[in-house]
Amino acid sequence: MRYVKPESFEAAATLLRDEDGISRILAGGTDVLVQLKAEMVEPDLMIDLKHLPGMRDIVAEEGGFRVGAAVSGAEMGEHAALKALWPGVVEGVELIGSSQVQSRATMAGNLCTGSPAGDSVPAMVTAEAVARVHGPDGVRDVPVIDIPTGPGKNSLSKGEFITSIYLPARPAHAADAYLRFIPRTEMDIAVSSAAVSLVLDEGGIVTAARVALGAVAPTVRLVENAAAALVGSKLDDAAIAGLISAVEAACSPITDKRGTIEFRTKTAGVLAKRAAHIAYGRAGGQL
Repeated sequence: MRYVKPESFEAAATLLRDEDGISRILAGGTDVLVQLKAEMVEPDLMIDLKHLPGMRDIVAEEGGFRVGAAVSGAEMGEHAALKALWPGVVEGVELIGSSQVQSRATMAGNLCTGSPAGDSVPAMVTAEAVARVHGPDGVRDVPVIDIPTGPGKNSLSKGEFITSIYLPARPAHAADAYLRFIPRTEMDIAVSSAAVSLVLDEGGIVTAARVALGAVAPTVRLVENAAAALVGSKLDDAAIAGLISAVEAACSPITDKRGTIEFRTKTAGVLAKRAAHIAYGRAGGQL
């Protein structure tokens, strides 16, 4: 295996494009190193990007934040302004693995792994986050929801990699939340999960909403009908019933040793309800 620390993103893209064998990106490394140790993959080329400009930075940009692809969950949790703007996104990232893993695990890695249960992805989707992708043909910005394409798969072309993720500005009286169900108290992957992002008016009425689910479909699922059920309400019983009904209808999970189809579907509705209440309170709403 060749290990290379390129001097620029352009050089990295060229190396990845020209490699005929198996290549891997090293940013956080929490998935790649596990795969190596378990002999699940034997790369011909390992590209280390952590040292390149912006990869380890959290930078304010147009009212939001640009988060480098090698910024860890722990670093995001220590950034007060980022956590205040997008608390649900940060709490999703902070649920990845143990404290030791959180010191290395990244949003970009979690996204590119393509796991339906990736904890950082649902909240990024509700945040309308955008990934900046470098490749042999230049730079492009891609909505996060378009990156995963199925379990273990993503939409990046040969030679492409993510260098940052942009979390946009948001208006006053807005907040988000992320919740998951796991069989143990920590260090497990989600059986089901839900993220909710809300915007309220000064009277506490929901004026905009986004709802996304994890671990209940091949990819994270944005549920527009669930969001529509909340708009125009103060999360009254009818709105919450509509949210749960739409969430359960959107689920198409599998049954495995960690949860049945019925259990995953039921818990997704419960988690969405609870996440909506948390987001509503964070945005200043009074239940």
